[in-house]
Amino acid sequence: MPDSSLIKRRLVILISGRGSNMQALVQACRDQGWPAEVVAVIASRPDAAGLDWARAQGIAASALHHKEYASREAFDAALAEEIDRHAPDYVILAGFMRVLTPGFVNHFAGRLVNIHPSLLPAFPGLHTHAQALATGVRVHGCTVHFVTPVLDHGPIIAQGCVPVLAGDTPDSLANRVLEVEHRAFPAAVRWLAEGRVTLTPDHRVDVQGDPERLFTWSPAA
Repeated sequence: MPDSSLIKRRLVILISGRGSNMQALVQACRDQGWPAEVVAVIASRPDAAGLDWARAQGIAASALHHKEYASREAFDAALAEEIDRHAPDYVILAGFMRVLTPGFVNHFAGRLVNIHPSLLPAFPGLHTHAQALATGVRVHGCTVHFVTPVLDHGPIIAQGCVPVLAGDTPDSLANRVLEVEHRAFPAAVRWLAEGRVTLTPDHRVDVQGDPERLFTWSPAA
């Protein structure tokens, strides 16, 4: 049998906008020599700025405009077909602003990974930074998790946390969270690429080597 550490995992990344997390993943994959390759970037909007960046890196990039499909199910079926053309080991949601249907999620079960800008299970859905400020929490952050049919749930691979500071706005808090996203997300995807991530019988994540799975922010980070 081939050494699993030598297998090059194929990654497809889904985006909807500028793709800053996608860029962080591509750069980390190349700079750190992961046993992985980003084989495609797919957007839900043809004007997503991240597509041009991906093409400039020599990565196959395409878009399926969700407004051209009659239903969520039709869009997700077309998206799944486009993804499957690239035969990925993992499908990475990096700012993909679509609620996915259960059929799509189940098709990629165990291979679909998302980053959400909150410390799940707190603040699922949209406007997470405004939600955090409105409730007065003192710590906020991000979560990298396997996707399940329940929105913004699923076994947690890694989290990043930041302090909520006096005078924060949703934008200033979002910028601080993004800094820790760019550390937590590449680390989690690297563990996947290295074949170190497994799900326990009680549906929790175990990472071989027991790395630190909580990433914290500091002004010097």
